[in-house]
Amino acid sequence: MTGERRIARRFRRLRAEGRAGLVTFVTAGDPSPDLSREIVLALPAAGADIIELGMPFSDPMADGPSIQQSSLRALAGGQTMARTFAQVAALRDRDDETPVVLMGYFNPIYRYGVARFVADAAAAGVDGLIVVDLPPEEHDELRLPAADAGLDLMALVAPTTDDARLPRVLGRAAGFVYYVSVAGITGTVSAAVPDIERAVNRIRRTTDLPVGVGFGIRTPEQTAAIAAVADAAVVGSAIVDRIAADLDNDGKPTGDPVATVSAFVADLAAGARSAKRRTADDVGAE
Repeated sequence: MTGERRIARRFRRLRAEGRAGLVTFVTAGDPSPDLSREIVLALPAAGADIIELGMPFSDPMADGPSIQQSSLRALAGGQTMARTFAQVAALRDRDDETPVVLMGYFNPIYRYGVARFVADAAAAGVDGLIVVDLPPEEHDELRLPAADAGLDLMALVAPTTDDARLPRVLGRAAGFVYYVSVAGITGTVSAAVPDIERAVNRIRRTTDLPVGVGFGIRTPEQTAAIAAVADAAVVGSAIVDRIAADLDNDGKPTGDPVATVSAFVADLAAGARSAKRRTADDVGAE
């Protein structure tokens, strides 16, 4: 791509529409390569503004049981990095606008080869990367070749990221900032919205990048609450749980996971779109 990148263009459009975005996470290859492909293809029409596609890994230490199991299902079904890139390319054949962010751990990237990885990711149509176990001090090994390939390397900010460290974390970030709203693994408890709002405002004082909030968001009502105070709500484990609920003990579908996920994402998107955005004036008046 030339000119404005997809992630920046999407957030510019969201600002023009006066709303926050919905970022949806699914694991590539879950529950099977074919069904995963169809789920991803259905996400934009269901209301996903940005797609996070998990790179399956055998030891996803930051993830809770739901996403851990989705990775294991994907790996058992034969998902590979090459198949993940092919899945993105299949989406690009239909949709050249919805940003796709690959999310996961550095080990599979390192084993694939960093230079080869960023080249193949860019060729497939990937827009950005979130690597949860790569600290800012080690970012350049991936950030520099990613930037050369036109890929945004996102920053992760946690509740434990203090004011002294925040500029270092955000200094070279691109795309958007992912605020991990609770300390711990994915799919657990939700943080209180006032706490999230304070954290988002603190991040905004350090960067002009949009701020997406994830971890613990499971319902349209929670999505709406986050959409009122952040630039995007990120939902992952709750979507992965909908996929798992349509599987039998052997991992075979008993229903229609594509329809199930699409209906749930549509409800989440409606929640995000129903939110009244809070401005700086609103905060100052309280």
